Amino acid sequence: MKFRIFTEPQQGASYDDLLAVAQTAERLGFDAFFRSDHYMLMGDHFSGLPGPTDAWTTLAGLARETTSIRLGTLVSSVTYRPPGILAIQVAQVDQMSGGRVELGLGTGWFREEHAAYGIPFPHKRFGMLEEQLEIVTGLFGTPVGGTYSFEGKHYSLTDSPALPKPVQSPLPLIVGGGGAKRTPALAARFGTEFNLPFTPFDEIAPKFAGVRAACEAIERDPDELVYSAALIAVGGSDEAEYVRRAAAVGRQPDELRENGLAGTASEIVDRLGRLQEDGVQTAYLQIMDLSDLEHLEFLAAEVVPHFS
Repeated sequence: MKFRIFTEPQQGASYDDLLAVAQTAERLGFDAFFRSDHYMLMGDHFSGLPGPTDAWTTLAGLARETTSIRLGTLVSSVTYRPPGILAIQVAQVDQMSGGRVELGLGTGWFREEHAAYGIPFPHKRFGMLEEQLEIVTGLFGTPVGGTYSFEGKHYSLTDSPALPKPVQSPLPLIVGGGGAKRTPALAARFGTEFNLPFTPFDEIAPKFAGVRAACEAIERDPDELVYSAALIAVGGSDEAEYVRRAAAVGRQPDELRENGLAGTASEIVDRLGRLQEDGVQTAYLQIMDLSDLEHLEFLAAEVVPHFS
């Protein structure tokens, strides 16, 4: 199982905060540093200060200040960027990192942040996601010297030079969500990874099975996809340390144990073992307290080695 650090900077983080987490995660041997792509605070436990940071601006900086850890979004919203601009940004950051970028792309859902920053929020966005996935893969896949055109309901591109190109070919694309039919179909068609974010434990294996069936329906080998899950991670060397960390992120210890990767090291290892049996190949550890770098040290020393 691979382990990735997943952050939520809209809850309150500067670029320097994110850099410290990314460099610590790299030093400790985590596979990747991912961040959400949001522009406004959620809930009332965190301050949100000093304010939002843009996901792809952040990743561009980290691309030059890290050397080996993979970098990505979980997930970018189709409402934020036209697909042509997104493709340019992602390809450039992939070049800046030497080929370490992964793009998670989704429909977006947080209406309030769209209203706060003047971003249009169409009622129906799934068609936008499908077209953006087709356009981004089409732009990346067009041979140098060729052009790419697309005519859809939401986007039109005419004779695009389809430049620049990412270092990776294909560049990893993460498609995720809990939908029963349309999301698995998109993952089967476009994805290199299917991700389940914050999904009840008993639903994970059935949803993976649905994606595998969608792959088989288009005669794609289901094993070509990586199957991953994102879950909050809060742990401690003993109960007191665990309770302290749960309080720091505004969660109840018992509730965290029911819904996340939480508790002592042995409890987290046991939960991950069951997730591995359900087909989880990559675990995104959602870290909410970005000031607690010792938490990363604990996870790297006491949890990760059991799955190496």
